[in-house]
Amino acid sequence: MLVLTRKLGESIVIDDDIVLKVTAVHGNRVKVAVEAPKSRRIMRGEIADSVSHSPAPPQEESQWSKTGSDTRTSIAAPPPSSAK
Repeated sequence: MLVLTRKLGESIVIDDDIVLKVTAVHGNRVKVAVEAPKSRRIMRGEIADSVSHSPAPPQEESQWSKTGSDTRTSIAAPPPSSAK
């Protein structure tokens, strides 16, 4: 782990497209602004931990896709039979 020291107003650049800037310091709390492409997911550590420890959604849930109307259709559903 790389540990850097920054003063108020100073920044850190990661991979030329992410900028972390110290915007406020109050006692033992630091406010950091993050500038990054929208394609990068950014979240607080405790949120990332809870997301990675949450149970996966049931498999059945991922087999459904929302169509243009309010009906749901199964991706793996067999074609309707034309028995008369």
